[in-house]
Amino acid sequence: MHLISIGKLRAEASQYPDVSRPIQDWYNFIRKSELTCLEDIRLVYREAEAVGNFTVFNIKGNNYRLIVDIDYKESVVHYKYFLTHAEYNKNRWKNDPYY
Repeated sequence: MHLISIGKLRAEASQYPDVSRPIQDWYNFIRKSELTCLEDIRLVYREAEAVGNFTVFNIKGNNYRLIVDIDYKESVVHYKYFLTHAEYNKNRWKNDPYY
């Protein structure tokens, strides 16, 4: 899979030093995977879920949410949002026109 905007993800996640390793692990998983559906993701990230047109990952024990758009056919992952659990629950990210 090819990840679009990994630099933006790393920059936004850098304000939370405790997620450096989990983000790198997630990136390595995505980069090396040939994903065809959400169930492929759930083999490693059991709690990943489809919400609207996005895929949401729980990061670091459910403290953070990583929200991406995955085009399985084109093997592309578009980074959208990295949020704390509290920010995620405010649902502002659902105002994204692609949601």
